[in-house]
Amino acid sequence: MDTELARTFLMVVAAGNFIGAAERLHVTQSTVSARIHALETQLRCRLFVRNKAGAVLTPAGRQFQRHASTLVRTVEQARSDVGIARGFRASLVVGGRFGLWERYLLRWLSLMREQVPDVSVRAEIGFEGDLMLGLVEGRVDIGVMYTPQSRPGLTVEPLFEERLVMAATDPDARPEPGPGYVHIDWGPEFFAKHGVRFPDFPGPGLTANIGWLGLQHILENGGSGYFPVRLIRPYLRDGRLTAVRGAPDFALPAYMVFPSEAPADPFDAALASLRDLAAAEVAWAAAG
Repeated sequence: MDTELARTFLMVVAAGNFIGAAERLHVTQSTVSARIHALETQLRCRLFVRNKAGAVLTPAGRQFQRHASTLVRTVEQARSDVGIARGFRASLVVGGRFGLWERYLLRWLSLMREQVPDVSVRAEIGFEGDLMLGLVEGRVDIGVMYTPQSRPGLTVEPLFEERLVMAATDPDARPEPGPGYVHIDWGPEFFAKHGVRFPDFPGPGLTANIGWLGLQHILENGGSGYFPVRLIRPYLRDGRLTAVRGAPDFALPAYMVFPSEAPADPFDAALASLRDLAAAEVAWAAAG
């Protein structure tokens, strides 16, 4: 069904008559009448009764109103998701882990706006499974994550390596999970390595699937947990957190995933800036 017909139908409902709908749509009254007639022909029912009071919905018209609204909303959402905003030559959908949006991808957004202001960007937060599905289905153009999966047609490229350290509010905290320990779900690789290094750990009283949640809880209530150094460095410097001595560190590589046959424009600019910022993150982390 032509969504223009559904949109015209809803405009007649809103205006209460064909004349008002024509004025709002900037078309002639005969055009509105023709569209409604075409719609009624497709649906094989009468939608309006026209009288001196205007256009009144028939029972069938009232039933169709709900479907027309859903149809128009769905099409508008699709245009928003996959279309190019007016005034831009291209668009990108970029998804990433919450922790990777902190500092790294947020800085990338600013850089993109400076370097290619005529490319619109849709920013999304997601976990690996959702991001990979979006990449496979074509809903996501570039995914930035910790544990990507290999899929045909997708390129997986390393960006940088996070260093996860145990941080605690107590400077004398023991180098193992204890009371107040928050287990952050940094993905299956971290879970496996954590289990090997702490085989006697009975399990956490609190688990968070987003590092920011666990960090805020610890800062507010005390405790410990594993976090990337680049995210907690300000708290280490001001003394609100301490890197626990003797606790093992864990490496957590970050990757970007994108279509192997991605068009040069606008992917080249986006990927190049992601690589440049990744190199800057590595240098910043090495500087301490």
